[in-house]
Amino acid sequence: MKNRVVITGIGALTPVGFGVDGLWEGIKKEQSGLGFITRFNPDHYNAKCAGEINEFHPSDYFPPHRLKRLDRYGQFALVLTEQALADAKLKVDPATPNIRHGICFGTALGGITAAEIQHERFIREGSRAIPPALALQVFGGSAHANIAIAYGFRGYGTTNSNSCASGTVAVGEAFRALRDGIADVILAGAAEAPLAPLTYGAFDTIKAMAKETTDPRNSCRPFDKNRTGFVMSEGGGAVLMETLEHARNRGARIYAEVIGYSLNNDAYHMTSSLPDGTAAIAAMQAALDEAGIKPEQVDYINAHASSTPMNDNHETVAITKLFGKKTPAVSGTKAYYGHPLGASGAIEAGLCALALTHNYIPPTLNCPDPEVPEGFDLVALHGRKQELQYALSNSFGFGGINASIVLGKAPTL
Repeated sequence: MKNRVVITGIGALTPVGFGVDGLWEGIKKEQSGLGFITRFNPDHYNAKCAGEINEFHPSDYFPPHRLKRLDRYGQFALVLTEQALADAKLKVDPATPNIRHGICFGTALGGITAAEIQHERFIREGSRAIPPALALQVFGGSAHANIAIAYGFRGYGTTNSNSCASGTVAVGEAFRALRDGIADVILAGAAEAPLAPLTYGAFDTIKAMAKETTDPRNSCRPFDKNRTGFVMSEGGGAVLMETLEHARNRGARIYAEVIGYSLNNDAYHMTSSLPDGTAAIAAMQAALDEAGIKPEQVDYINAHASSTPMNDNHETVAITKLFGKKTPAVSGTKAYYGHPLGASGAIEAGLCALALTHNYIPPTLNCPDPEVPEGFDLVALHGRKQELQYALSNSFGFGGINASIVLGKAPTL
């Protein structure tokens, strides 16, 4: 018999708010948290905007000796874990490791910017200037390893790097592990800290990022006719997931139930999704099949909606083909916090859980002129109160990676 799987805690570090309350309050304000990049001089780039989290001060969370061993990606991962555990009111004792507690994490780039920064130091000062901790920061799996050590999670542990789908894959793989009895509790999440000159420049070079020069708050415009590209951001999200039995036994508050997941590949192109949406449709359909529901039962879709003209159009095609002439309510929330690459799906899983909890659909900001077909129910500019039973979240990444998850209303305890 398969276990039912629920979300009992949420963590978030985004440009519109920290923690579950800060994130949701930021969403309800309907204001973008994007700005002109200040982390470095963007004068020689076409893109000038980013989703920076300048109010995150690592010294508020870690002592000096700990900071020497953690890059920004690792810092985000640990803070997200603490937030999700606190929100779930799950007490853990790292002195007594638990083999039934696991971790599924995701990131597109991991500690690459730490390496970028230290490479500049290496060029200036030579190899003796490289901090020994760098070797432990650059690999993506450092985050889930640090989480395991800090919180005594001795069970199932993995980090995936499935480009912009990494966060959704982390939640989906956690769902499968819990469903199949591999663990009782899994911290699922993703983090990204990509705001450094070379990494930013790599995406600027391929002309994938928005070119807004007047008001950075309008730079990310999902589904709008005037969108020009995505806005790179930093941060992450995490959800504390448990088997329903485990959650009930400890009297946990439940946000939502995870009921379906799918992962596939376009097998087509590294930066362009399939124009006819075939693989994206298959990913969504497979997730719905696993959930045991039909397309017409879905109330809300949190779209990948990166704000690039091509990929938004391709996702619109896929949704329309699968759901028909009258789609469920759809919104793209990246206009709030930008695109933190692999971390976006974890943030959006949390947002879907909150949408189901509050019966509220976050809006697509910066979309006064939607480029969607008739019958495509885009929730634009302002949020919508609506009774919700099922939500679908999509993440489509470079390399043709497609991941979808389905969440349902929280079961009663």
